[in-house]
Amino acid sequence: MKKKLVVIVLALVAMLALSACSTSPNKPYPQITGSGTGTVYLSPDVAYVYIGVQTRSEDVAKALDDNNAKANAISKKLKELGVDAKDIQTSAFNIYPTASEFGPMGEALSYEYVVDNTVYVTVRDLPNLGNLLNAVVKAGANSINGVSYDVLDKEAAFNEARQVAIDNAKKTASDMASAVGVKLGKLTSVYVYQSGNVTPMYDVKGYGIGGGSVPVSSGQLALTVNADLTYEIK
Repeated sequence: MKKKLVVIVLALVAMLALSACSTSPNKPYPQITGSGTGTVYLSPDVAYVYIGVQTRSEDVAKALDDNNAKANAISKKLKELGVDAKDIQTSAFNIYPTASEFGPMGEALSYEYVVDNTVYVTVRDLPNLGNLLNAVVKAGANSINGVSYDVLDKEAAFNEARQVAIDNAKKTASDMASAVGVKLGKLTSVYVYQSGNVTPMYDVKGYGIGGGSVPVSSGQLALTVNADLTYEIK
């Protein structure tokens, strides 16, 4: 008898649950999402550059000694030009053999050793960047690559671009609501994100640079922020 009563109770619970589902359908609430973009242009205040030295010799010790001498001369020159020691960072150091002479069948007859030493340098005195690159080439650098620019403090620019993006998103949502004859209700979601990279690249190949300063241009950086605002429709 008790078991039968339990079965009846469970059946009634199930029926009530089904009844609740049928009388309260989960309908999506009508919404409008407006998107906006804000872009702020900045002048860079710092540059990053890879400066390298490559030496070769059939004697690995000589190749290494020559490389060390030139690398030390470059480091000394950078410090003389106002670059702090903490802004000079070794990014790659490699020693490897390579064939220097080949036989009639393409076989290697002799080898030489190659030493590559590259440092990653932060340059904070941008007006002096061209002179600095020319000076390190004269000091022994034979590879300069990937000069890139940045702004150290982008918080104010990001805040400005974000506000512009949000204002534009509000206007877009309002314009769409007016176009379809409805009114905006409660704001239900806000999504703000930075799009793209704010640092353009400018490559310089530092092989055989002569007198004068190296011609480099920092240009401008564009910081772009996007915003998506979603509203209920009244």
